[in-house]
Amino acid sequence: MSLTVLRLNTPDTDRVIAGIEAEVARAPKLFSGLPVLIDLNRHRVDIAQVADIARNQGLVPVAVVDADDDSAASARACGLGVLQQAALDSQASRPRSDERPAARIVDQPVRSGQQLYARGTDLIIRAPVSAGAEVLADGSIHIYGPLRGRALAGCRGDETARIFCQSLEAELVAVAGNYLVADDIASEHRSQPSMVRLVDETLTIENL
Repeated sequence: MSLTVLRLNTPDTDRVIAGIEAEVARAPKLFSGLPVLIDLNRHRVDIAQVADIARNQGLVPVAVVDADDDSAASARACGLGVLQQAALDSQASRPRSDERPAARIVDQPVRSGQQLYARGTDLIIRAPVSAGAEVLADGSIHIYGPLRGRALAGCRGDETARIFCQSLEAELVAVAGNYLVADDIASEHRSQPSMVRLVDETLTIENL
């Protein structure tokens, strides 16, 4: 199972909290009820305070990773699990099969409240994606209809993944963890056939 990772880039607890609040403010619906793994990145912070703020912002902290002994003890004391970085690195370094699974093809509309995930492959949807629906793929996403919900491609970090749709009306689009919400999408791209991809680590939208 994939988890969203909250990676700390500073030991300054106040800056961490401000960063969480700023990100959630950009896309509150995206983060509401979202389970997260807190990557301490070997920083020492007030874990209980960070976890409380995350919960207040609607996130669901599950565990910490890359924690020293003291931080691990603090995490356990406030009800968080502790994962070992070595185990995660081992899992990430497993060789992948050269044979990619066939794309997942969906012929029916994806309705509000539904979530579809194409694990290890592309997702092809030959119907509309409604507002309130969410489609995810480890590869690229192709939507032969309007995209009104949320689309997240490259869920396991594939920065070459792309999102294609016949009409971009999305609540959110993301590639390899880089996302844009509806308010970030320029008017010239709205309701247009579009491609979303990463260019020089920046999420960009191009009309087709």
